[in-house]
Amino acid sequence: MRYNFDKETTREASGSVKWDKRESRGSKDIIPMWVADMDFQAPDEVITALVKRAGHGIFGYTYLSDSYLQAVAGWMKKRHNWGIEKEWIITTPGVVAAFSMAIEAFTGKGDKIIIQPPVYHPFKKVIEAGNRAVVENRLILKNNRYIMDFDHLEQVLKEGVSMMVLCSPHNPVGRVWSFDELAQLNELCVKYDTLILSDEIHSDLVMPGHRHTVMADAPSGVNKKIITCTAASKSFNLAGLSCSNIIIRDPELRLTFKRLVQRLSVSTPGIFAMAATETAYNCCEGWLDELLKYIHENYLFLKNYIEQDIPVIRVFPLEGTYLSWLDFSGCHLSDSAIDEILLKRAKVWLDNGPQFGPGGEGFQRINLACTRKNLETALNRIKTAFSTM
Repeated sequence: MRYNFDKETTREASGSVKWDKRESRGSKDIIPMWVADMDFQAPDEVITALVKRAGHGIFGYTYLSDSYLQAVAGWMKKRHNWGIEKEWIITTPGVVAAFSMAIEAFTGKGDKIIIQPPVYHPFKKVIEAGNRAVVENRLILKNNRYIMDFDHLEQVLKEGVSMMVLCSPHNPVGRVWSFDELAQLNELCVKYDTLILSDEIHSDLVMPGHRHTVMADAPSGVNKKIITCTAASKSFNLAGLSCSNIIIRDPELRLTFKRLVQRLSVSTPGIFAMAATETAYNCCEGWLDELLKYIHENYLFLKNYIEQDIPVIRVFPLEGTYLSWLDFSGCHLSDSAIDEILLKRAKVWLDNGPQFGPGGEGFQRINLACTRKNLETALNRIKTAFSTM
């Protein structure tokens, strides 16, 4: 392995939401394994590019370069076999910001928007903040695996829906949707003329034996109404640089979205965001491949540890993302009681399931993008806390 993911980097006093907010949960001794950023340094090539850019010493106004757009398009082709044109790419300060702008651009107040809980909780918050109506097409848990409820989805689409929000790969349940599943979803949305907003920010983070399919590349019938949200932030740990790439093939949709982005004056990424993203996509595929091996090994370590030493907890299969979905229902405790044991006894901060909506009760989400040592320490604490109940 060329890259050392066992290296520990102190994140305290760095302005880290993940680490510097621990006292708000009761103690500086808490191990934070909640929010989805990594405890690994970005690739050396990215750090070198940022240092070089900083060394120039002038940080005046800039523009979206052709080399940046080529890097994004090249990555989509190289990593996902998805051929896109540079003109399809619109940059925004983040995927959640893009989601909010898409709601404003393509829906009206009171319009219905579908989400698939348990799912990334900002979806619901942003929809409701925009005075739109949330429609829940809940995932079905079958044979230890989540699947889409297509019968219910068609029922709600028939009633009139402006937008369908897809989380692919799915956060927090870790599904990587198959080509056939996405084709069936697309077919329904074409049938009922519904815009699909596909959050694919975790698309590079896929475990062995699985393959990410771009929603816009899995057609069943022609669907021009797809917006694909991507970023280098999850893949290369660049979230603090605030940059995402929104890819829209249809010229009419793209123009509508672009006009709003330009009106809000958020159409050009910062100097450092562009340098980091371009370098990551052009130079750091090997780093990502090694990262995925390490995260998969972390998942196997977690799974084996819990099965052997904390069997009251159940680990769900991880197909994509670095976020593992844990079932605590075997503890026969309320969600608040589970939270209290984790935070006060174990001193481990996970993301509790209920915040992800219906179906999240009794679950916790754990971030595996950390050193093996940190993961083992956290699991030892959880084991001790739940064995003394």
